[in-house]
Amino acid sequence: MPFNDYQPGEISSLGEKIYRERIKSQLAPSEKGNFVIIDVASGDYEIAADIITAADRLQERRPYAVKYGVKVGYKAALHLGGRHTLDDD
Repeated sequence: MPFNDYQPGEISSLGEKIYRERIKSQLAPSEKGNFVIIDVASGDYEIAADIITAADRLQERRPYAVKYGVKVGYKAALHLGGRHTLDDD
């Protein structure tokens, strides 16, 4: 199923469900901090130390994958943030 066929929020809810029900219990404690990228259409997944490697490996096997990412042992896969400062120049 192509990405466009999913409703808003459906990819993340499917991805989280697949992770919780099929993948999480199979992971060793040493996997903490690694990234799991899941094709929500097939349930296929890939694990790697960085998100790009995991996504690329999955993409090789599943060119039309609808991807969802999880960082093992964390609530969010990525952290976005920063601080804006004004220059006096």
